[in-house]
Amino acid sequence: MTYAVDKSDEQWRAELTPDQYAVLRQAGTERPWTGELLDESRAGLYACAACGAELFQSGTKFDSHCGWPSFYESVRPEAVELIEDNSHGMVRTEVRCANCGSHLGHVFPDGFGTPTGDRYCMNSLSLQFTPDEA
Repeated sequence: MTYAVDKSDEQWRAELTPDQYAVLRQAGTERPWTGELLDESRAGLYACAACGAELFQSGTKFDSHCGWPSFYESVRPEAVELIEDNSHGMVRTEVRCANCGSHLGHVFPDGFGTPTGDRYCMNSLSLQFTPDEA
């Protein structure tokens, strides 16, 4: 897959923290209940921490009690790339940034009570939050 933002592994390592690199470029997962954006409740926009592409609006964030920031839909369907993930003996759907291919988390069809029924379970390390101006 070719992405609008295409950098070498060395460039990604230089730009990201080691923890961000492990999640965004190596499809790692931060420990549950540790992400700094988990309890973020201000109005604003969530973007890819690797490339800055807009991904989620605060109005779609909900408390799923799973330990990671959760959203019921992306800012635009084409903002994220969904890929079947058969790792760790499970069948899941990986969510990547469609602009740079960075790993964001997974989406599950268990967002009960949300308009879409989906739960985009994202790593805080994969996101950057910009609050709306007051």
